Amino acid sequence: MRPDLAGTNGFIRDSWYVAGRSDDFGRALTPLRMLDDDIVIFRDTQGKPAALEDACPHRKLPLSRGTLEGDHVVCGYHGLTFDCAGDCVVAPTQLENPPRRAAVRSYPAVDRWGFLWLWMGAAEHADPAQIIDIPNYDNPDWGITPRGAMSMACHYLFIIDNLLDPSHVAWVHLTSFAGAGTDNRPLDIEETDDGVIVSRWIHSEPPPPYYKDMLPFGPTCDRKQHYECRLPSTAVNMSVYTPDGQGGAGRPMSPNAFINISYNFITPIDAETSRYFWFQHRNMHAQDTALSERMFEGAKMAFKEDQDVLEFVQKGMAKRKSGYLNLALDAGAMRFRTRVAKAIEGEQP
Repeated sequence: MRPDLAGTNGFIRDSWYVAGRSDDFGRALTPLRMLDDDIVIFRDTQGKPAALEDACPHRKLPLSRGTLEGDHVVCGYHGLTFDCAGDCVVAPTQLENPPRRAAVRSYPAVDRWGFLWLWMGAAEHADPAQIIDIPNYDNPDWGITPRGAMSMACHYLFIIDNLLDPSHVAWVHLTSFAGAGTDNRPLDIEETDDGVIVSRWIHSEPPPPYYKDMLPFGPTCDRKQHYECRLPSTAVNMSVYTPDGQGGAGRPMSPNAFINISYNFITPIDAETSRYFWFQHRNMHAQDTALSERMFEGAKMAFKEDQDVLEFVQKGMAKRKSGYLNLALDAGAMRFRTRVAKAIEGEQP
């Protein structure tokens, strides 16, 4: 039987991953799991985020079962006390002779774009400048949806496969993103420094239901599907709509174009579970909060449709008794998986 798909053996560590929305974390000790690591997250008395290994070095009781006193975490077993850098600052049962190896790992943590990001590799390699840049984030002419979060019981690369596949919308998202041409028009593939782009223009067709009422033109239009994934697991999916005859490869962007960008951040929990975070950013109707909420609910519904399919894919691939095959539409995803596999291999000692 064919081996598992490329990239499934481990995770890229020297990267930033979304732990959650920034508002999800406060003064409480919040446990979570990322890349098979158990972590506890909290904010210090100044509101700065801190993330520590969720295991006291004595007998591995989770620190999240302890208490937060000022800027220190106190273990609930024997009171070993750790600062935000993971150093043991008090050992109550042996004040005169504190244990030399009493320390826990600390993960660099940064708030950006409304999310909390953790660096999962060697702390000395952490550079916040490597967190994705989001153009026009503070531009008042651009509208933004609420930030979404959901869990999926599948390997994170199955989600990435899906986010590099413009064709699946024709069958999975019939009432939202599907539209004429999404089932069989040719795809263009481009490799970038840190990922892969799969895209295509669809000309002179009606827009899909999700976008129909947002466009100031119609009833037909030119449409671009831009599906981009960047290492380690960020997807930037852009939908561009122009009046008929104003779109196309190699042409400058039409000044009348409606652009909606979906930023998707996928965080592996373990080999069978992932967390999916997202928001959408559009260049029109900036102050229409009702539209933002409607777009958010529509996207969430579509992602739940993806979830239903991908969780069955996880089960089917895990218990398969026969081989699997790749289709031509998988070419972009397979290139991305190859990049992931090489990055993981490159991090091995």
